[in-house]
Amino acid sequence: MLVRMLLDHIARFGVASDGRIFQNAAGNYIDAAAYGTTWARAREATLTLDEHALNLAKRPCDLRHAGISFWLASGVDPAECARRAGQGIQVLFRYYAKFLSGTRNRANELVEKHMDRWEAPQTPDAAELSRIRSGNIPERPVVTGTRMGQIGSRG
Repeated sequence: MLVRMLLDHIARFGVASDGRIFQNAAGNYIDAAAYGTTWARAREATLTLDEHALNLAKRPCDLRHAGISFWLASGVDPAECARRAGQGIQVLFRYYAKFLSGTRNRANELVEKHMDRWEAPQTPDAAELSRIRSGNIPERPVVTGTRMGQIGSRG
């Protein structure tokens, strides 16, 4: 989708003589202050009044933070989130700990669920029950081919 958006932009506005995709109306570098102005206009044009009041996506870098937070809240492994974000796992834990606590709770629930299943008494399935009922269980245990009653007997 991003590639399509960039190609549409290039088709509409072209590229600068030095190959830059983004340029001002005169074909020059975009002034740093223009980013803030453009961002503010885009927020006003797209956000509801409630979203605007919450300072949602107040700065362009907030989108990166939102994306990483979304990955973590979705259950993506923190190491993979750090790799995708191009930062160390320590940075991820420092800045996104509030999202990681939710995944820790979910991880604990999963572990407890599996422990309960592991500790639950095993019940025989239908095939086992029918075998037991039909009398197909040896009357005496067999040890290396010898019936228990024959151990020690001479005959």
